[in-house]
Amino acid sequence: MRDRPEMSDVSAFLAVARAGGFREAARTSSSSSSALSDAVRRLEARLGVRLLNRTTRAVVPTEAGRGLMERVSPAFGEIDAALEHVMSFRGRAAGTLRLNVPASASRLVLPAIVPRFLAAYPDIRLEVDTDESLIDVIAAGYDAGIRYDERLAQDMIAVPIGPRVQRFAFGAAPAYLDKHGRPEHPRDLLSHNCIRSRFAGRSVMAWEFERDGEEVIVEPQGQLVVQAGDGSELGIAAAVAGSGIMALFEDWLQPHFDSGALEPVLQPWWLGFPGPFLYYPGRRLQPAPLRAFIDFIKAHAAER
Repeated sequence: MRDRPEMSDVSAFLAVARAGGFREAARTSSSSSSALSDAVRRLEARLGVRLLNRTTRAVVPTEAGRGLMERVSPAFGEIDAALEHVMSFRGRAAGTLRLNVPASASRLVLPAIVPRFLAAYPDIRLEVDTDESLIDVIAAGYDAGIRYDERLAQDMIAVPIGPRVQRFAFGAAPAYLDKHGRPEHPRDLLSHNCIRSRFAGRSVMAWEFERDGEEVIVEPQGQLVVQAGDGSELGIAAAVAGSGIMALFEDWLQPHFDSGALEPVLQPWWLGFPGPFLYYPGRRLQPAPLRAFIDFIKAHAAER
């Protein structure tokens, strides 16, 4: 690979050529005339061609120097314009914020936050992708993600977002329970048709219960297994139709409890767990949209 010159040396050459001398260029830049002279000499040595003719009265570009100026000046102009555009973000929250979240957060956490956030920051464009897998969200091009404590990467900063305690709820259609009986203990589920979930590439999740210090884990059987997150609506529809007992976030099932389409099952045994976190890398300079979102959810949490 050809040994390329430093861009700072090219920039120094442009400054001197435009100013017509080293002292004149030094007055309009943060470099001294000697530093500019050294930079131009390095550039000429690297390229193997003289770029400036120096006399006691003036510094004039050679033919090669003029050709270099014509070719690189537009490019440096674009770079300067791009840097000015980026620096304009320092004083305002603008740009794109990309989040990777599970379906449960998209459905149960973000609706209470996103509309107010967008209203507060009209120059921010928010992109939200739902994903249940354990991906490296930063390597995948996201600014931050939302996950639960047991699935957080260890080298990330985590900030609470949404409700701090959630519960898994269990429900079935009243007609199903009238026909098959209402469980009184979690072990009674072993004789029921249960609609279960699993994350892609992982085993079917066991059901956990707790009451008065007694913890019970059961692995009931059933005809239907759905993918956690995206497949949850299918599981709910099957439960409403009388196919069995469904387990899901309490807030997700609550509208169906309120309507009577589903009846709570084993409610005293429902297990609570910590709510989700927004997580992101601990960079010193965070993108303005991410910084604004972090500040907003902290303020939102204080209001709650």
